[in-house]
Amino acid sequence: MKLHLVPARTGLQWVKLGMKTFFRQPLAMSGLFFMFMATVSVLSLIPLLGTVISLALVPAATLGLMAATREAVQGRFPMPSTLVSGLRGTPVQTRNMLVLGALYAAGLLLVLGVATLFAGEAIPPPDANAEVTAEVVRASLANQGLLAGLVVYLPVLLAFWHAPALVHWHGVSPGKSLFFSFMACWGNKGAMLMYSLGWIGVFMLVGLFMSLLGAFLGGAAALNIVLYPAVLFMASMFHTSIYFTFVDSFESTEQPVPTTTGEDA
Repeated sequence: MKLHLVPARTGLQWVKLGMKTFFRQPLAMSGLFFMFMATVSVLSLIPLLGTVISLALVPAATLGLMAATREAVQGRFPMPSTLVSGLRGTPVQTRNMLVLGALYAAGLLLVLGVATLFAGEAIPPPDANAEVTAEVVRASLANQGLLAGLVVYLPVLLAFWHAPALVHWHGVSPGKSLFFSFMACWGNKGAMLMYSLGWIGVFMLVGLFMSLLGAFLGGAAALNIVLYPAVLFMASMFHTSIYFTFVDSFESTEQPVPTTTGEDA
């Protein structure tokens, strides 16, 4: 296996392929993502330990959604059991995935600790009935804790981006998978930047459409009816696209499917 460098425009292709593949199996992909979020919500009811367990399950869930995307690419319907693919391999694969999950939980707790350390004066939680003003938004974005957390979170995100697939599909150890994932994201930073900007653009367009739709239907109450399904679909669509960032970033004869260089891939 070796790093495959792609042009920056490939990032937009990843966005396109993620959307296209999602609409091949929209109910399955959104259903699997909903199952994961529901599991996280239930676990979060357990004080402290539930949050740690939820974070530790993220790499396995990410691999499960990537495996579901692979099923959709190959014309098959992703079954619910696909979501736990990362925990159904060989004992070594399962152990490595759990280790990766523990490292992810530790990394996120580190990010939270740094954000808290630099937060200074805490910003009170927003009142549901209060008006969200430009001053409130600027104060939130200018908070040093938020900025410090984002700085620390970025390398953590890059290190874990490809790591679950490397551990499960290619037998890479957790430590090496974090290094290879970071180097792959950094080597293809142009494509990853275009990928991020592409999704930001999609989210903004959908948000604008939802605002117009809400105004047309009669206000916030009507908007809430369609808002949550739209958010679920968009989040599921985004996670569907992650698979394509992986298969195009590494050259290997053992890849799950050929790299997505063609329109029908």
